[in-house]
Amino acid sequence: MTVTSETVDAFHRGRFHLVQPSGRGHRSGMDAMLVASLVSCDGPCRVADLGAGAGAAGMAVASRLERAEVLLVERSAVMASFARRSLALPENARFASRIAVLEADVSLNGKARAAAGLPDETFDHVIMNPPFNDAADRRTPDSLKEEAHAMSEGLFETWIKTAGAIMKPGGQLSLIARPESIAEIVMACGRRFGGIEITPLLPRAGENAVRILVTAIKQSRKRLTLRAPLIMHGEGTHHFSPEVDDLNNGRAAYRRR
Repeated sequence: MTVTSETVDAFHRGRFHLVQPSGRGHRSGMDAMLVASLVSCDGPCRVADLGAGAGAAGMAVASRLERAEVLLVERSAVMASFARRSLALPENARFASRIAVLEADVSLNGKARAAAGLPDETFDHVIMNPPFNDAADRRTPDSLKEEAHAMSEGLFETWIKTAGAIMKPGGQLSLIARPESIAEIVMACGRRFGGIEITPLLPRAGENAVRILVTAIKQSRKRLTLRAPLIMHGEGTHHFSPEVDDLNNGRAAYRRR
């Protein structure tokens, strides 16, 4: 099936634009911007965006960090084509040369993974916004959307294993997920990653978390830290809090402690 409609959407207050499907597939938004905000580097760095979709998170990194080189890794040829078309937009010319698109399956192992274009110990940062719904939830006739949203068994173990393989020692893993995935994420990090920092994201003060932001460092032996929550909105308003608005619009990074 072909995608018949699309939109061109502005992110970071118009600093970059994204071509993405309308009515089919996964549409990027705040989750992608927040995971991008977890990347902080003062010099040149190489970043891999696993399961990149149309490329929103990786492009957000390249838009904010002028010395970052980004590889968008996406299994779906349709979604990868959207990323390539976004990079061809004149609005994205200032960073397009620093981004490449790779059609590859994140679950590949060893030599097959390297042959697909993901060699070991190459990246300083690996980011991911993986599928977050149980495979039995939210069934949809839209195959693109189902693939983007449905979590397969052992997904975090598979994706974090790949992240650990392609990342340099001391590199940073960054991801966004639902709170119920905490145990699986920590187990998947295992001996590969330490210094795990988890930040709950709350709609408003006193409400339950709807997302968690997670970072970890390859081969670190530091203990897990549960950070103070980020509050999205003030009481009685739908406006973003100043801190979250800065992260969402590429004006600041959410740095590790």
